[in-house]
Amino acid sequence: MVRTKDPAVRTLLIERAAHMLRTREPITLRTLVAGTGVSTMAVYTYFGGMEGLWQAMRQEGFTRLAEALDQVATTADPVRDLAALGAAYLTNALASPDLYRVMFDAAFALENPAAADETLHCLVRTAERAKEMGRFRSDIDPLSLATQTWVIGHGLVSLVATGPLPREALDHGIAILTALFVSCGDAPETAHRSVTEGWRL
Repeated sequence: MVRTKDPAVRTLLIERAAHMLRTREPITLRTLVAGTGVSTMAVYTYFGGMEGLWQAMRQEGFTRLAEALDQVATTADPVRDLAALGAAYLTNALASPDLYRVMFDAAFALENPAAADETLHCLVRTAERAKEMGRFRSDIDPLSLATQTWVIGHGLVSLVATGPLPREALDHGIAILTALFVSCGDAPETAHRSVTEGWRL
């Protein structure tokens, strides 16, 4: 009889391993499952071994990010939407700070790199939409702008979720994104209004 895998066990092991990495606890099969109620065999059953677990941790971070970005509504204002995607990025990172740290550790391979790349591409498509509507200049590269937007969010949340700054520091995102979008050709007042509307944390 084939036993059905329990998704809750998979999630438990991923989150525990991510937490242990963040707190710099030594991770072995035994320390990973200690106090969880599952056996060391669960790591092989769900991940094929420890290397598979590392890959699954990174992928889970991007999976959750993709789900958060999918929840952002598409409106008639693409600049607002671009800011809202940035806000969703921050909210996701604050909700799963342990996985967030693992997401960008390239020492571990990703199970599905294309799915991770898609989290950036949704920003690219939104930037393209803003450019097509005339909010940004014709010479603006959507990929470059999406990357800059990502960098702003990543820098802010890294300093808050795993660093020294208070959550209130995330409010700086409004001024920083507004300045970025104005530099791309958007009108100052319009950009500020759109970013403020989208940057709801």
